[in-house]
Amino acid sequence: MKLIIQIPCYNEEETLPETINSIPREIEGVDKVEILIINDGSTDNTTYAAKKLNADYIVEFPKNLGLAKAFDAGLKNAVKYGADIIVNLDADNQYCAEDIPKLIAPILENKADITIGARPIDKIKHFSFTKKILQKLGSFVMKKISGADITDAPSGFRAYTRNAAMRINIFDNYTYTMESIIQAQRKGLVTASVPIRVNDDDLRPSRLVKNNLNYIIRSAKTMARFFIIYHPFRFFSALATIFFILGLILGFRYIYFFTLGDGRGHIQSLILCGLLITISFQTALLAIISDLLGVNRRLVEDVQIKVQMLQNGR
Repeated sequence: MKLIIQIPCYNEEETLPETINSIPREIEGVDKVEILIINDGSTDNTTYAAKKLNADYIVEFPKNLGLAKAFDAGLKNAVKYGADIIVNLDADNQYCAEDIPKLIAPILENKADITIGARPIDKIKHFSFTKKILQKLGSFVMKKISGADITDAPSGFRAYTRNAAMRINIFDNYTYTMESIIQAQRKGLVTASVPIRVNDDDLRPSRLVKNNLNYIIRSAKTMARFFIIYHPFRFFSALATIFFILGLILGFRYIYFFTLGDGRGHIQSLILCGLLITISFQTALLAIISDLLGVNRRLVEDVQIKVQMLQNGR
């Protein structure tokens, strides 16, 4: 049983030593623990620090591609290197690495395919009151969109089985946290929340969240985009229904005035009624096409998994 801990890094020369040194190297139920560093185009000596700390694998990007791309590359390379379980750990030492055994326990017990560390949001000292509210709101909205009962959706402290890692494909450039939950739920993977601890001392400012307003805007755009991508039929059929109802309202309005002998003065309502109902049928057709494209995407992903299994001999 091989566990690979992947650590996406961008200019983490100073924080990486403390993070790696805190990782337990002996875990019950695991035969081998290895460390994979994904250097996301760092301009400092992150690679040198990783080599000095005896990281088992180092994947380097020629330029900064973002956290989501680094995470996705980590999963794919961990599978390539023979991982049975993959843990994602942030390089800023935010999460308590001593909780890795607790995080992977449901996987070792075959109770989950993916586990997500649930931080004690209310007790985190460096989180402002507003950020705590936003974190909880984000998890609530994600629960409604995905249907997964996840306590802390934005948490990056996660564990994946080999099978789950091969089924996750990250398309977003901003973050992987929400998209991977939606994909897991749609693909029948079992996700579970595991209470974990965090380190509050000497944390650097988040590079993903510039300020609360930026976080709200980007998170809202990301969630809306994911909903359209992974629930296209529901989105476009709802839109079609709205257009159809508005068209009917204007149509009945015209009929009402027509029966009163004043139909000529409300011909605009009839024209707009026809336009909205036409748009409604076009949007309904788009819903069907989008759903068929979604089916095609799932078939392609199944082929991709089989190719990975052949390439890795497992």
